[in-house]
Amino acid sequence: MSREEVNELDGPPRFDFGEKVRTLKLIRNDGTFPGKDIGEVLVKKGEVGYVATIGTFLQRYYIYGVEFPERGYRVGMKASELESLDRPGGGS
Repeated sequence: MSREEVNELDGPPRFDFGEKVRTLKLIRNDGTFPGKDIGEVLVKKGEVGYVATIGTFLQRYYIYGVEFPERGYRVGMKASELESLDRPGGGS
């Protein structure tokens, strides 16, 4: 099964509420983050945050609302963009 055919919602979320996570890549505004220009950096690779919300996108993917205390805001992120700092194996 290709990655495009995978439905993450067939299983439980990879991360839990309150879990400490680190970003695996630079995240830029795709136009969905209010108050920031499209393309503006929202979080850099390696920044640490905490899972505050767990939602879904396109009835196929989990989206994790990650609070970044040093930045003072929450960014919606995919599981592939995060790793757990609370669990061995990074939450995979």
